[in-house]
Amino acid sequence: MSCLLSLPWRLSSLLPCSSTALVVLSFSGAIGLTFLMLGCALEGYGVYWPLFVLLFHVISPIPHFIAKRVTEDSDASSSACQELAYFFTTGIVVSAFGLPVILARVSVIKWGACGLVLAGNAVIFITIQGFFLAFGRGDDFSW
Repeated sequence: MSCLLSLPWRLSSLLPCSSTALVVLSFSGAIGLTFLMLGCALEGYGVYWPLFVLLFHVISPIPHFIAKRVTEDSDASSSACQELAYFFTTGIVVSAFGLPVILARVSVIKWGACGLVLAGNAVIFITIQGFFLAFGRGDDFSW
């Protein structure tokens, strides 16, 4: 119960309560996907081009996984491979936020849909970061 009470302050405190962290991350992911779907499927919008940001959501953790595998044996706190992974991940996240803005700017989607997709992006990327904070630090967790 103590993990549930500390939830609003620190997500990293959920580390001992993995089931609570999993439930919270599941709900936040569902909320983010709901925002994304609302941006596509509401009657006034009705265009499904913003769903392409799902590709960015899927590929955003891949550079981190690769860098973690490559630098698993080294004791250095930072390496060129990790820094390159951070760079690629940043590019992927910025692209996920830029795509709906560009689609709205060229009038492919409406600005309201763009706002919903951007809100969904923020929630989903915070969920991905929360996953790494809650589950990515243990040595027993391996891909």
